Amino acid sequence: MKKGVKVIVAIIALLLILILSYIAYVFLTYNRIDDKQALEIGTMGEVTNNSVTFGTEYEVLTYNIGFGAYSADYSFFMDGGKYSRAYNKDAVIENINGSIDLLKRESPDFMFLQEVDIDSTRSYGVNEQEMIQNAFLDTSSVFGMNYNSAYLMYPILKPHGKSKSGILTISNVGILDSIRRSLPIDTSVYKLIDLDRCYTKTRILVEDGKYLCLYNVHLSAYTKDESIVQNQIKMLSEDIKKDYDEGNYVICGGDFNQDLLGDSPAIFGTPVIEENWAKAFPTELLPEGFQVVYDLLSEEQRSELVPSCRNADQPYNEETTFVTMVDGFIISDNVQLNKVETIDNGFLYSDHNPVSIKFELKQR
Repeated sequence: MKKGVKVIVAIIALLLILILSYIAYVFLTYNRIDDKQALEIGTMGEVTNNSVTFGTEYEVLTYNIGFGAYSADYSFFMDGGKYSRAYNKDAVIENINGSIDLLKRESPDFMFLQEVDIDSTRSYGVNEQEMIQNAFLDTSSVFGMNYNSAYLMYPILKPHGKSKSGILTISNVGILDSIRRSLPIDTSVYKLIDLDRCYTKTRILVEDGKYLCLYNVHLSAYTKDESIVQNQIKMLSEDIKKDYDEGNYVICGGDFNQDLLGDSPAIFGTPVIEENWAKAFPTELLPEGFQVVYDLLSEEQRSELVPSCRNADQPYNEETTFVTMVDGFIISDNVQLNKVETIDNGFLYSDHNPVSIKFELKQR
């Protein structure tokens, strides 16, 4: 009897040591990525166009590729679904290639991509950045690390593991420079599960000597503190206002993890979920001279939009899956919006559909 008790005590002690060791590992390895990092410009092939011109229509597209895991039948544990990783390595490669084919068909001048993994457990170590960059010749590109998280030992049977992921901007016009900005995140103990967040600012020369400033954004998700996202938007607003005040042209796009329509459930007639995580985007925080592109549309045009994001608590079902609009663009009033469109891909390769706008710069 005593021997049995000793064994049980020894097992409990060992478990406690393992748990405390893991907690210590998470705290000791936690480190935010430095702010204001100058990003390296990559060039594939030869970029012959070095400036944006007036009287020319351009297209910019934003697409969260979902780290190559989210085929239409996939569900994710953090959304209440089943899986913590992609099905397997082949599935990741298939989804990334599917996204690449989609992007090639659309052939935009500028691309903002989010959740591009370079070495993550959840995507089996596939370097998605390399796959995508190699697929687009005669382009400039910049990659900003969004988060480089410690190994998450959950779920226990198949842990989510480490995540090393970023945002990728690709341009058919030569990039002058780019910088990574670290966004405010939770500073409590929840910072350990609230992934690091950033946006990148990439500058393109305009023929009048000013700059087209392209902001690629991926704001926080899963945070319980709504002030975190508001502080992120305030910081972004300060930056875009500064560029605008200097006479530059600003396009800010990406995954905002906020309802950019403000009333997506009403517009899409989406099924009700217990808690709508996509809160209305606080447009009142934007500086003067900026608008969410959807606010420039008529009610009829808004009603014809296709959702950009699905809830991943279950495989995608057009009738039963909650959908919303968290992807899109904010533009300065010296950028003329010609068209906005969600590319309806049926969520085949990601839990997001791409969104694009066609635009021209307004000559002063």
